[in-house]
Amino acid sequence: MTEFGLAIKNFVGPAETPDPDAILAYAERAETLGFESLWAWDHVILGVDPAFPILDAVGTLTAIAARTSRIRLGTGVLVLPLRNPTLAAKALGTLDVISKGRLILGVAAGWYAREFDAVGVDFKQRGRLFERNLDVLTRLWTEERVTLRTDALNLREAVMRPRPTQRPRPPILIGGYVDAVLRRVATLGDGWLTYFYTPESYRKAWAKIVAFAREARRDPVTLTGTNQLAIFVGRSRAETEAPMREWLQTEWDVAAWSESTIEHAIRGSVDECVEQLSSHVATGVHRIVLIPYRYRPDQVEILAEEILPRLR
Repeated sequence: MTEFGLAIKNFVGPAETPDPDAILAYAERAETLGFESLWAWDHVILGVDPAFPILDAVGTLTAIAARTSRIRLGTGVLVLPLRNPTLAAKALGTLDVISKGRLILGVAAGWYAREFDAVGVDFKQRGRLFERNLDVLTRLWTEERVTLRTDALNLREAVMRPRPTQRPRPPILIGGYVDAVLRRVATLGDGWLTYFYTPESYRKAWAKIVAFAREARRDPVTLTGTNQLAIFVGRSRAETEAPMREWLQTEWDVAAWSESTIEHAIRGSVDECVEQLSSHVATGVHRIVLIPYRYRPDQVEILAEEILPRLR
């Protein structure tokens, strides 16, 4: 059965500022309404003119962890090469402990060169650094002692306690689009996390992941897929089309090297939205993270009360 998560508003357009109180209230309501998970966006800096305000994903989710008790907490996605992996393991492990085992770690290699420059990380090495950091992080979470020397990192019988609550570690979803990333999903991760994919594009990419997993002698049944989708429920497709398109074109990016597209957007009446989401469910996707139009609370209520019951 497909699970349904909800994106949170820690990332906003240039004219706004993230509202911590509103984020916490939104998170508590999402848990009450029965959503499976909440997902925070991640960037260190984004944009120059305009600049997009964004609260740190791990800090935001840790605050939410203290105000909720059941809903799972995901990073969608954390740009892993930007972080020192030992410090990332500590912060993320702390989040898993505070939440009593609710972290889902979504990670990716990143795409925005300017923020790599700002933290002194070589953008051209991001793929290699992603794999290095993922290895260090998972080993610190799962091994008694870690001895490893790579680049400037020198772990000498490093012991990290406490361990994350989840055993052997929190699930790791790898984000991205190109074949090299899909191969990483199949060989290094527990699943794939993508963004703005149509059902047709999702099916094609998932078939590649399955093939890569079999090639690596790994059972693809052990992997999960998550797709992030924008949605606007209104009276009709005509009423919702223009506002949704304007929002996506002014505040969101799609990767030119991927099949992500603003045309994926779910919009229209309740019946029309159910029909569009049913096509996604039919792909076998394990989780859909809904991005409600402008994160409006009334949209969250409609999703929980009128849309999701018909899909379950």
